Amino acid sequence: MSGPLSLAWRYVWHHKVKSLILIASVVLTVLLPVTIRILLWQFNQKIASRADATQAVVGATGSDLDLALNATYFRINPDMKPIRYDEAKYIQETGLAAAIPIHARFTAKQFHVVGTSLDYFKFRGLEIETGFAFGTLGDCVLGHDVAQQLGIAPGQQLESDRRNALAFAGETPLRMTVAGVLKPNGSPDDRAVFVDVKTTWVIEGLGHGHEDLTDATEDSVQVLKKTDKQIIASAGVTEFIEITDNNIGSFHFHGNVDDFPLTSIIVVADSEENETILQGRYQTDPNRNGRQLARPPVVIRDLMSMVLRVNRFFEANSLLVGLATAMLLTLVVVLSLRLRAREMETMFRIGCSRGTIVWLQVWELVIILAAATTLLAGLVFAVWSVSGEIVQALLVG
Repeated sequence: MSGPLSLAWRYVWHHKVKSLILIASVVLTVLLPVTIRILLWQFNQKIASRADATQAVVGATGSDLDLALNATYFRINPDMKPIRYDEAKYIQETGLAAAIPIHARFTAKQFHVVGTSLDYFKFRGLEIETGFAFGTLGDCVLGHDVAQQLGIAPGQQLESDRRNALAFAGETPLRMTVAGVLKPNGSPDDRAVFVDVKTTWVIEGLGHGHEDLTDATEDSVQVLKKTDKQIIASAGVTEFIEITDNNIGSFHFHGNVDDFPLTSIIVVADSEENETILQGRYQTDPNRNGRQLARPPVVIRDLMSMVLRVNRFFEANSLLVGLATAMLLTLVVVLSLRLRAREMETMFRIGCSRGTIVWLQVWELVIILAAATTLLAGLVFAVWSVSGEIVQALLVG
């Protein structure tokens, strides 16, 4: 048996291009459906576990999926309407559940800036690795991946992104002070920047500070008129983009804070019964018009059910592609046998038995399939190793 195996190996090695094409055909045919299956499994595991940990969320009436993804992955649909901050106060006052505000509309270096409260850290089981939690306006806490990728440590600064480069009024980039960095926990929280919800309102332009003009003179370009009773400032007074100990006292909000926006509210009920009662109020109470309570576990299960139904078409397509590839490989082998008919006849005449010639063909096919299987196993292992990070990045956006 070693004779045919040795001859088969020499033939495969000699015809490298043909062998590589056959190996690549087998690998690519199998790799694509296997990769899709792995990614779907990871997607289901990660999105389901995150949703199960967030039993209920409240937001503006609209898409349950958009609301669930905003509360769990901080994704924002531009068409998604905000709700007022006083909705969180209403939930607290019912005594049925605790409310954790979420305001996730902004980014910093393309990472989501999430305005929330310290209760969020307890709810998600997040722990500070270095530094401390945000305590004042303008402080932020970085997810582990954010700190690693940006190379930022507590005490340094991070500036929020301007969503509209032409927006010179209202929304203002804010230079935030990094108070702490979270321990890694393998969730979207690793790729987020957490601040107090009031800090996001400052970014949105609902609150700001002004320079102290008490000691300024009328010669200053920022002062139009100064008397003992009043100071009239020019439009050139610069809004602060950094909150420090020296200017934090000048920061203030315009309007009623209860009317300020949130993108969603995480509802933490003591029991399923309380959660159901609260959901009933959102469905029947006319005072709750324009707001809805969604259950992320239910929403995500419906989403996965639809994804799996669509995936059946891809699986059927993969089966047909695999069948076509097998037929092409068979055709290649048959044509190869015809082209090598004289070669086989010569081998028979110099003493090789018909069985040896058959085993030569079998070993050539075995070598091709073994090489393809080995390469496929390596690629599948590589896909499996990074699939979690790929799915996490796709979900977080």
